[in-house]
Amino acid sequence: MTIPDSGFMMENGVSCLPCTPQEEKKMVTDLRNESERSLKEGNLYFVISSRWFRTWERYVGIDADENLIGNQSSDFRHMNGASLIMAERPGPIDNSDIVENGSDCDCKDNEIQLRRMLTEGQDYVLVPQGVWEKLYEWYKGGPSLPRKMILQGFYHRKYNVEVYPLCLKLIDSRDDSQSIIWLSRKASVTELFQKVCALRGIERDKACIWDYFNKRKHARLIVSNKSLEEANLQMDQDILLEEVDGCHSSRFGMDSTGNELALVSLEPSRSPLTIARGPTLSNGHSSGYRSNLYPGSSLSSGLTDMDDGFDAYNSVRKGEKGGLAGLQNLGNTCFMNSALQCLVHTPPLVEYFLKDYSDEINTENPLGMHGELALAFGELLRKSWSSGRTAIAPRVFKGKLARFAPQFSGYNQHDSQELLAFLLDGLHEDLNRVKQKPYIEMKDSDGRPDEEVAAECWKNHKARNDSVIVDVCQGQYKSTLVCPVCSKISITFDPFMYLSLPLPSTITRTMTVTVFYGDGSCLPMPYAVSVLKNGFCKDLLLALGTACCLKSDESLVLAEVYGNKIYRFLESPLEPLISIKDDERIVAFRFKKKGMGKTKLVIFHRWQEKFTTDYLRIGTGLFGTPLVTYLGEDQPSGANIETAVSKVLSPFKRTYPSAKAHIGKENGFLSDGLDEQCGSSDAMSVANAELEVTSSTDLSLPLLLIDDSFMNFKAFKKDTFFESGKILRVVLDWTDKEQELYDANYLKDIPEIHKAGFAAKKTRQEAISLSSCLDAFLMEEPLGPDDMWYCPRCKEHRQAIKKLDLWMLPEIIVFHLKRFTYGRYLKNKIDTFVNFPIHNLDLSKYVMNKDGQSCVYELYAISNHYGGLGGGHYTAYAKLVDENRWYHFDDSHVSPVNESDVKTSAAYLLFYKRVRTESKVETGEASHSHFIS
Repeated sequence: MTIPDSGFMMENGVSCLPCTPQEEKKMVTDLRNESERSLKEGNLYFVISSRWFRTWERYVGIDADENLIGNQSSDFRHMNGASLIMAERPGPIDNSDIVENGSDCDCKDNEIQLRRMLTEGQDYVLVPQGVWEKLYEWYKGGPSLPRKMILQGFYHRKYNVEVYPLCLKLIDSRDDSQSIIWLSRKASVTELFQKVCALRGIERDKACIWDYFNKRKHARLIVSNKSLEEANLQMDQDILLEEVDGCHSSRFGMDSTGNELALVSLEPSRSPLTIARGPTLSNGHSSGYRSNLYPGSSLSSGLTDMDDGFDAYNSVRKGEKGGLAGLQNLGNTCFMNSALQCLVHTPPLVEYFLKDYSDEINTENPLGMHGELALAFGELLRKSWSSGRTAIAPRVFKGKLARFAPQFSGYNQHDSQELLAFLLDGLHEDLNRVKQKPYIEMKDSDGRPDEEVAAECWKNHKARNDSVIVDVCQGQYKSTLVCPVCSKISITFDPFMYLSLPLPSTITRTMTVTVFYGDGSCLPMPYAVSVLKNGFCKDLLLALGTACCLKSDESLVLAEVYGNKIYRFLESPLEPLISIKDDERIVAFRFKKKGMGKTKLVIFHRWQEKFTTDYLRIGTGLFGTPLVTYLGEDQPSGANIETAVSKVLSPFKRTYPSAKAHIGKENGFLSDGLDEQCGSSDAMSVANAELEVTSSTDLSLPLLLIDDSFMNFKAFKKDTFFESGKILRVVLDWTDKEQELYDANYLKDIPEIHKAGFAAKKTRQEAISLSSCLDAFLMEEPLGPDDMWYCPRCKEHRQAIKKLDLWMLPEIIVFHLKRFTYGRYLKNKIDTFVNFPIHNLDLSKYVMNKDGQSCVYELYAISNHYGGLGGGHYTAYAKLVDENRWYHFDDSHVSPVNESDVKTSAAYLLFYKRVRTESKVETGEASHSHFIS
């Protein structure tokens, strides 16, 4: 079908353009805004591949990194915008890269499932139903992937799109058949019965469905409005269907093979009002607890002993040690398992939760979770210390977590530090001994002694917050703000539960950039250089110039290559390197400064196709890396363009005489050592010069001129003249002749900026110390422009100078190493090895208040993160203090580990406990009543 006034055919079966890119952008923006104004449960959203959607965004002029240039000047944005190559109109919507079986899938739309482990923004985007309908009307394609919006949360209700519905594996005991059922985790048990009965052709009153987690009967599901999430059903778990006759099963008490199956009651017999006596552990503590705490509590039915995979009321087998139970992964819950293992091996918390703490449960605290979170955690801790080496499935705990913190619901990977922060705060509020929090008006320091102000602030804090978490995990730091205008000093003393330490900005980043020679003197070569992570393009240019032996009369031009086009030229030396992501491809074009004329020429490559007309738009046949050169003439002609193209292609000639003799080729690029590159560059230039003498200069290359919209092109002649000072773009059609003459492999597969490995390596040559991280945390620095302080003297917001100091340390101190940096679109992880002490961490030089407390700490647990953002894997190291031995907790798997092996570049959270001197232990001395030994 011909597009009116366009002069080219549309490809991929897409109908004619319904509107301009600007109109499409406006319509989609309006539909998105309208959807945001009418959020409600049940609204439909559609999943679209980020790969396709970014192509559409580029087509309509949406800059995916606009948050980065939003703070730049308008001149800078205009300059960069002029360098962008406008993208072509995308083909049909293509979700094949995010669905199971990809393009080979011939399922119906409602049977197609998303690939697991996808990340929003990186792998897919969510668009409202109205946006999807418009995009589908314009582009067709698919498959359609609708998802419903659900309402989550207990106190703070939040709308979320359920990208991954609950997947249940139905086992029919009548014929041993297995089926897959997809339902929202907010669907009721009644809806589950309806779907199962319809699928298996059984009447509801004859259907008995069991929670069959780990192939064991845990609970018989009862028809009700209770949600599947509240029933603690997990992703990919089994459910068992049995046919019953009245109240009796035809095969009741047998598994699918006919063997007798011991049915497990959900609750041991116990009084509903008193504490049931639990097993006596090897350390002598009882695990008894109170089941019903207040009317209407769901705790007695929710905290079941068999639910987590073992009978907590059976004593540990003789000789087995407590604290060595793994935690099953319930679908990307390694982040949760890692944080939990660190907490359940925290000695003061173990001692507290193995005793009867029911009197401290605060069911009335509006900031708490009615005690449910504390009870779920306490139950899990008791099981960890009474199950021997039996792995536990923390389903009840995960259910409570999803209810009170919906940000951790679902089956995506999350941050173990964020979970730890929520959990410590939630446990504190559930165990807060203060039932009615008094209102306290805070006073300014007004020049009073620090000791007086600190004691007052801590007293006020304890008047509202008093729990085992405060006793064990909270310290106090001093915060000083100085107004840069009037020099007003404001001092406050605030509590902390952990310290988030930045890694010093001197840590470098390895970036791989491929250098092309704009004058056609050499073949392209990739260089890996180290630059400051927070540096700028000028730093990259400097390092790259050193690596490639750039001469004083030469210059480099950086460009980003995307989709076989130049996406942008990085022309500003102050462009932050953080704007360049690891998976992007950056090239540099090397020129003689005197050869950088007024007109820039960009050469694109395309495999020749059979066409029915002369003028068509660029299709999907583009390949390789575009080449860039300059035209030095005041009024360049077609002959000048052809000569320039011929010159930059000359290194790729297959007839190059010394290619095999002197140059090794690996993955399409030269593989000489860096120490030989400077000399070989000159040698190749001489060889090229000799080659040009013996080669024909009249190549009659198949070149076509492209306009700046990148949608139309036309032929030109040698005597065609062009205006100087603009960017000229041409496409070279690679016919059989060009493919025979030139080796196009040098233009293909340029490397990414950085391809990170999954394993965490001990890169000790780049190591930094924990003390240097603490120094960076305590360093004086100005507040950011988005975090201004209101000066009470100036009566205006000021960019004050802030300084933090540690005033009082807790019994347990947690260091969070800030390895992750986040932006709206950009994310990065720092894999630098941090050298931290295992024994005798002395923090005395950092503490201002010399109160006689020991400032020496010992490491007892680590939360590790391996891999990249949005995925990777969490594990934990924990030390059994009584045994004085370290163990590695990798979900269900637990194994001993040497103490020397726990220090890796994967360390993310470090848990230290205070080491008390003998004199203080004997006398029971403690300066602060909130500390416990």
